[in-house]
Amino acid sequence: MSLRIAFDCDGVVADLDSALAEIATRLFGEAPTRRPARAAEPQASPATEARAGEAGDPGAADGLTPEEEQVEPARFRALTRQQQHAIWEAARNTENFWESLGETEPGAVARLAALARDRGWEVIFITQRPSSLGDATQLQTQRWLAAHGYDLPSVYVIKGSRGKVADALSLDIVVDDRPENCLDVKLESRARSILVWDGDFADLPPNAPRLGIEPVAGIGACLDLLSATGQEATGLLARIKRLMGA
Repeated sequence: MSLRIAFDCDGVVADLDSALAEIATRLFGEAPTRRPARAAEPQASPATEARAGEAGDPGAADGLTPEEEQVEPARFRALTRQQQHAIWEAARNTENFWESLGETEPGAVARLAALARDRGWEVIFITQRPSSLGDATQLQTQRWLAAHGYDLPSVYVIKGSRGKVADALSLDIVVDDRPENCLDVKLESRARSILVWDGDFADLPPNAPRLGIEPVAGIGACLDLLSATGQEATGLLARIKRLMGA
């Protein structure tokens, strides 16, 4: 049976951080510094705690919409509410903003496409991106993935918990860059949860491994791990077939 894998977009394959940093530098003269020295223990996301759709506006406290809060890189939370609003206003007013991003690692999308094709993975891309001027967020994301080497991508623009999505779609693996999303996956589904972490592993949320969250140092390391997983599964299947005389 082929693996069913979901990849988050921003912070995993798409470099939203650099795009927002360019806007911040243009507006304020500089961007905020990188991730804080020590990350907090992951907590369930507002969508999980309040059961998606009953939580009100989880972004109201810091001036963000729920969609903006979900995709905004951690370092931008150090800005004032007014600054965050100004950055997102600029992004929303950029035509087809989501097609302007670079990759987190050059060639990662094409490598993922090749692995999915060779290993028979069923891959979907999930995101909670806010809308911008131009085409629908889903279409922008599909075109971005295709432009970087992934033909005919399946993209779901979702609301609520990643864990509920993983459970509803019977996913085997979910790859995300936010500890709270990874925790939701562990709490609400049987899927394996992989955290793409762009900082020092010493700064990981302290209890992430105990909670069953697997950290990797970037999308390239994630694909290395998934390749090994696929090889192990393929090897087991081959041995079973040989034992059965197939």
